[in-house]
Amino acid sequence: MSRFRILLENHDSGDLRKTVEEEEERPQEDRRVEEEPKLDEDGDLDLTDRPRRDPKGDSGRDPVCPVILKQSDPKLEQEQQNTEAEDGCVFENVLKIEHAMATPLEDVGKQVWRGALFLADFILSRPDVFRGATVLELGSGTGLTSIVMATTARTVYCTDVGDDILRLCRRNVSLNHRLMEPSGGEVRVRQLDWLQHGFCTEAEGEFSWSEEDVADLYDNTCFIIAADVCYDDHLTEGLFRTLFHLCSHMSHPCTIFISIEKRLNFSLRHMDVCCEAYRHFLRCLQRLQQTDDRRCCFTFEKLTSNFAQLLLYERVEQLELWKLTCTPPSEKKDPHPPPPPPAAPPLEALTCPCRHAPPQRLPKAESEFPSFCLTTKKH
Repeated sequence: MSRFRILLENHDSGDLRKTVEEEEERPQEDRRVEEEPKLDEDGDLDLTDRPRRDPKGDSGRDPVCPVILKQSDPKLEQEQQNTEAEDGCVFENVLKIEHAMATPLEDVGKQVWRGALFLADFILSRPDVFRGATVLELGSGTGLTSIVMATTARTVYCTDVGDDILRLCRRNVSLNHRLMEPSGGEVRVRQLDWLQHGFCTEAEGEFSWSEEDVADLYDNTCFIIAADVCYDDHLTEGLFRTLFHLCSHMSHPCTIFISIEKRLNFSLRHMDVCCEAYRHFLRCLQRLQQTDDRRCCFTFEKLTSNFAQLLLYERVEQLELWKLTCTPPSEKKDPHPPPPPPAAPPLEALTCPCRHAPPQRLPKAESEFPSFCLTTKKH
């Protein structure tokens, strides 16, 4: 579990708002002192192997892909709170998050990524924008961004797929309920799979949607957020497909904020360093804007990252925040049809650190988003 301390009230000083992240229960032996590298007789680095436990004696851990996830203990939590109170070290603005330090690829949502902290910074720096709003988060992971949003918003739908990760979200929401009490914010943990067609509304489902939830989502949602969820092309297409069909059923404009980190990797296909996942994200942005549909119109822009940093992490230049605006048609029928949406900027104008040629436009047939049926779906 990690603590993210947010010091928001510091009006007497002109310094930037400070934050501190503390790791709980960090073993002393894991803290390593920096030493000069040792070389062997050939001049190579002499590396010492880490001591390993006997696999037979450690039955509670997978030796191949360990998931290091510390669950909270109510007794330990209460004891620690009492200790802090006695020492006078109680901080109101402390965000406690259970998360994994390392996971296999299918469980990456259990980690805390910089994109989530980056988007949380944006929310904390502009509380008036989201105050009293209904917000949907897609791919919530640990729920960190939803919890931060609930400190100012009225209702936040924290969504992901998989009972284990949704239970993790629910535990983190419970750990941080005190942060949401002043604003009266509520976090509702629900399942939403971008690769399925419809909501899970099964009555017996632990994280199912009720009819009231779905109606509230379409009638009142003003913002949709997603933090660092574009790392796989198939999932990225599912994200944009879900965004399109959710927004097309809303009766009022909706603003979408997506944080993303450009990750450089060496590509054997291009024999160069490039950002394949980021490039596909840009393609999907343009396809979304070019979609010929009268139900809604999308525009997008990349925002500057000059907002205050209120959480402690390395804000690298590869972190970006994109704003998408969806404008649905008016409920009143207009005898004069609206003009088509403005042309999307060419892909060449979208920044990408790859050195090779920008991606080609996709054929028109591929730029159409498949249907997203809003029917009961049993899982």
